[in-house]
Amino acid sequence: MDHTPMSMCTQHPDNAQVPNWVKDSVIQGDDEIHEAYLAYSLYGCHEVMWDFEGKDVDIYVVRKLLSRYPDFFRKHVIGRDVYLTLRLPNPWAETTEKKLFSQALELVPTAYDIAREFYGDDNVNGVFQVILPLTSRAEELIFTYRYYERVVAGKAFMELLPGVKVMDVLGSVKPGTIDVIPLIEDLDSMLGIGKIIIGYWKAIRPSYLRVFIARSDPAMNYGLVPAVLMAKIALSKSLSIGRELGLEVYPIIGVGPTPFRGHLTPYNVDNVIREYHVSIPSPYNQPLDMTTQRVL
Repeated sequence: MDHTPMSMCTQHPDNAQVPNWVKDSVIQGDDEIHEAYLAYSLYGCHEVMWDFEGKDVDIYVVRKLLSRYPDFFRKHVIGRDVYLTLRLPNPWAETTEKKLFSQALELVPTAYDIAREFYGDDNVNGVFQVILPLTSRAEELIFTYRYYERVVAGKAFMELLPGVKVMDVLGSVKPGTIDVIPLIEDLDSMLGIGKIIIGYWKAIRPSYLRVFIARSDPAMNYGLVPAVLMAKIALSKSLSIGRELGLEVYPIIGVGPTPFRGHLTPYNVDNVIREYHVSIPSPYNQPLDMTTQRVL
């Protein structure tokens, strides 16, 4: 990454009211494309999470953003200045729609081709990060990384006809690898986050790791106070493990606007940062990425 995003917007239905640019009573379809553009251009968010988990999303999001708002994205290169990060369905947890896992990952090389054509630059990866929700084991992260590397990108080298490889017809598949971000949501996984990080690091040896700590849903499942304590424990453990491994760890805390879900609003940013600040003397102690859910 060229820089660490300080803020992320999501398509979470926490809006207080429907904005005037929405066509229907629900923000969906092309309205979500426009909402992503507003997140970057109006609200100043560095990152938008494009959410495949349990909802329908537009797989042509990168093409539509670049074609509809070219002036903005000429100045703010997607994948370099602003980021679009995919939240995948977890095939181990969401069994009825597990095939969407592979469909979502196919968006990555398509985004690369679109960005390369738009910017005229082979070194722009429009999308290269994915979030795996409900992560409970390192093996889930390893599978996701290797599935993309060997199945999505690796298929380019398959020979389907004598002397004819997939890349000869469809072109090369880039990027060759992706960054996988574990989203830790339950108590056992938060307490065992060190084992998840170490297992993934041993298998993949990433140069850095973003770790997404849920705060909103755990409040529903465990209560307000336990959710806060769980998040703090997971944040502290992830940074400590990063220090021990020599791995740069960039934590993300997923909070909503209501007090029960984390109380992150434009008027309460400083309090939230103080609440979840973890002080660990280490060269890898990094700023906190505050994930803001839809607030309108």
